[in-house]
Amino acid sequence: MTPDITWKSWAMVGILGLTWGGTFLVTELALEEFPPFWLAAGRITFAALVMSAVWQGMVGGRLFASPPPPSAIVAVLSIGAFSTAIPFTLLAWGQQFVTSGLAGVSMASVGLIVLPLAHFFVPGEAMTLRRSLGFLIGFAGVCLLLGSQAFDTIGAALEWAGRLACISAACCYGISSVLMRRLPSIDPIGLATILLIIAACMVIPLALLREGAPPLPTAKGLMILAFLGLIPTAAASLLRVLVIRSAGPVFMSLTNFQVPVWSLVLGAVLLNEPLPGTLVIALALILAGSGLSQYGALSRMFRARA
Repeated sequence: MTPDITWKSWAMVGILGLTWGGTFLVTELALEEFPPFWLAAGRITFAALVMSAVWQGMVGGRLFASPPPPSAIVAVLSIGAFSTAIPFTLLAWGQQFVTSGLAGVSMASVGLIVLPLAHFFVPGEAMTLRRSLGFLIGFAGVCLLLGSQAFDTIGAALEWAGRLACISAACCYGISSVLMRRLPSIDPIGLATILLIIAACMVIPLALLREGAPPLPTAKGLMILAFLGLIPTAAASLLRVLVIRSAGPVFMSLTNFQVPVWSLVLGAVLLNEPLPGTLVIALALILAGSGLSQYGALSRMFRARA
């Protein structure tokens, strides 16, 4: 199945980059109300409940267009683990021991992880020289944007394990994208819902084991949790499914180049945080790399509009 990259695909990727980039600000507020594992469990569970209602109301709870083979069921369960539950847990634990810059670079590396996986396992996603060069340029832009903090050490005893956890989380996102693209015909709303339900069933026991009983939330905490569950988890999960199923996992990975840009820009606008002097150069590299990696798709879109 050849990737179908349209202007809607670019718009959805842009919305996802902005949404996830702005999530860092809200998460900082949320961590004042909830410990990290219960924060992850809470937002995933809220998103799963919302999406379950939407799924039932819009498509009657239907998932596969026809009876699926057992391998498809196993794939859906695996995607639920690799797309949300495992990476959320790895990042929540790993970011205790690494800089935020290292975590950001790890997430930007998703595209570099997806490229070889998609080359071998996804038809129509060959790892060409131009595409590979574009992703390397975009990744260099992210590293420049985050500066020295991307590779600084904080001297923590478990820093090596924290770095490994962040890289492993990036690998999980890459694997889940490729598996999702390979699924047979499936309802996107149902898929997004099932993945959230699977993730909730995995993360809630982990939160209980790690942090004990959940804290009693305040009204402010509930509002923040509802926002995180509705926008960057439920709605963004659906958009992610739509992009991967239509435009492919390689195109979806462009989102990871945008997230640190939006995080820094929104921090400057809303919190008066300083912007790095390399922002313009880094942004130019990210845009150039994204454009180069998707040159063929952009050319086809422009010819279609001409």
